[in-house]
Amino acid sequence: MQADIIVDLQYGDCGKGKVTHHLCKSGEYTHVVRYNGGCNAGHTIYHNGKEFITHHIPAGVFFGIKSIIGPGCVVNPKQFFKEMQMLKDGGIDTEGLIYIAKNAHIITGDHLAEDGKDSKIGTTKRGNGPAYRDKYSRDGLRAETVDELSDYLIDIYDELHNSENVNVLFEGAQGFGLDIDWGDYPYVTSSHCTSAAALLNGVPPQAIRKVWGVAKMYETYVGAKKFQPDGEIFNMLRKVGKEYGATTGRPRQCNWMDWDLVEKAIKVNGVTDLVFNKVDILEQVNKWNAYKGGNEIKFENGELMQKWITDNVASDGVRVYFSRDKDRI
Repeated sequence: MQADIIVDLQYGDCGKGKVTHHLCKSGEYTHVVRYNGGCNAGHTIYHNGKEFITHHIPAGVFFGIKSIIGPGCVVNPKQFFKEMQMLKDGGIDTEGLIYIAKNAHIITGDHLAEDGKDSKIGTTKRGNGPAYRDKYSRDGLRAETVDELSDYLIDIYDELHNSENVNVLFEGAQGFGLDIDWGDYPYVTSSHCTSAAALLNGVPPQAIRKVWGVAKMYETYVGAKKFQPDGEIFNMLRKVGKEYGATTGRPRQCNWMDWDLVEKAIKVNGVTDLVFNKVDILEQVNKWNAYKGGNEIKFENGELMQKWITDNVASDGVRVYFSRDKDRI
């Protein structure tokens, strides 16, 4: 078995779906597995000239790759079937490609109702927190108990360990800054957003080949805490970058990139390949700023900022890629 992992190094919304979609073009993967989160995630995919926003279903389906919602996820059956229909209506063949690990947990109506009352954290109100709580209190509902999902259930251990020449791409949700252990608690999500979470979906550490860390050239955050500094430039970042939540449509708070967070995420996740998206957004606002050690650093142009980023990870042998909004890596 061989596996690669995609992990967000900031607060989500960094373009993991885009990177997954790009890597799937290689044809080398036999499976794509979503390893954490639920329909609070929104991955925007551009495929054959059409825009698709997936919440549960991994991006491997766009290339005919078996796509599994792993046991580290929580699943809303209604949203799952809605998404299946969206893909079919968009001309994507899903037959025999999309599965749910039988030991994944279910988001129920009660979970949605409870999460809908949140006013402290600023959740997406998709029921994730209550569903994960019930999972860990051993009072949850697993996918294998839901009759309407029976045609889509899979034993992920049997699938990954008893098949030949398995090559898995693990697709993450949310981001390191939202991780339940490593994020700015309590303003975090309810699942593990690190590369280690992929291992919890049934692969041994020695199977990991690459860890793709994904970030933006600036930062965004959606939630209750104040994140965006004062200044019209940050409103401009939101407008130019079209920074509105793919799941909720809420405006994202914007700020310059915090290199200390990115560097920490690179080390904790064991990143081998680093992708920075939305270079063109900073080109359009004509500002090239970042924070390091609590200090704001201002660069004269994008080339200097990109060189600074590359130099900062060169000693660790991390390969760095820069991407514009809808371009290929």
